[in-house]
Amino acid sequence: QVQLVESGGRLVQAGGSLKLSCAASGRTFSSYHMGWFRQGPGKEREFVAAITYSGAITYYADFVKGRFTISRDNAKNTLYLQMNSLKPEDTARYYCAAGISRSPSYVATGEADFDSWGQGTQVTVSS
Repeated sequence: QVQLVESGGRLVQAGGSLKLSCAASGRTFSSYHMGWFRQGPGKEREFVAAITYSGAITYYADFVKGRFTISRDNAKNTLYLQMNSLKPEDTARYYCAAGISRSPSYVATGEADFDSWGQGTQVTVSS
């Protein structure tokens, strides 16, 4: 398994931007498909965005399309989530997750597709 550590979460005003990072340990980061999930207060954890191991394909939950961008730098073993036009309903703890890739085009969106999880970073959006 790969070890994951998220960072970048903080308090931000509505309409603002944040960039989350997820640093991965190990030498096989490029073998993993990656994703971001979030869990808001009193809510179930939900899928936010995913990216294939090469970074060629991305996929987003409808509620973040056009506002969030997932990316990765395999040379730096790091996953990113650029979040723009933040809304109070984006307030949540954000988790990155990794899973062994099955194919170059496989985009994982379910929790069962991921084997390793970080501890999360808190994002709070004030109105």
